[in-house]
Amino acid sequence: MKINSAIAVAAIAAVTFAATAVIAQQDPIAARKELMKGNGAEARAGAAMAKGDTPFDLARAQKIFANYAEAGAKLPGLFPANSKTGGDTAASPKIWDDMAGFKAASDKFAADAKAAGASVKDLDSFKAGFSAVSRNCGSCHETYRVKKS
Repeated sequence: MKINSAIAVAAIAAVTFAATAVIAQQDPIAARKELMKGNGAEARAGAAMAKGDTPFDLARAQKIFANYAEAGAKLPGLFPANSKTGGDTAASPKIWDDMAGFKAASDKFAADAKAAGASVKDLDSFKAGFSAVSRNCGSCHETYRVKKS
């Protein structure tokens, strides 16, 4: 049962990221929204595991970090100059004003996620890595996302 769940989660993640690549070429705003939805799903799964709402699963924990690392690597490419407006975007103009800073934040997110995935061995190491990687999400959103009321 556990293996089937892991396979299903991996398949869903693969389809999500593949769909994101196709959408990115056609509509970067839709692609980044899809990528962020995937990150949100990973965040919910990770938070549930960290809180003990779901049992710790090493393979799933590593997959969360792998998906985060992949998302961080893709993120800067989803913000071309022609995607500053439209599509109900929550992207702050600061992204384009400070693309180097935005890319650095994305790179840090990807690197921290990759390191956390490599070092996770048990629930305690997962919690430590997940907390650190989650702080990257929060600081980037604070700086580069327009708050909607």
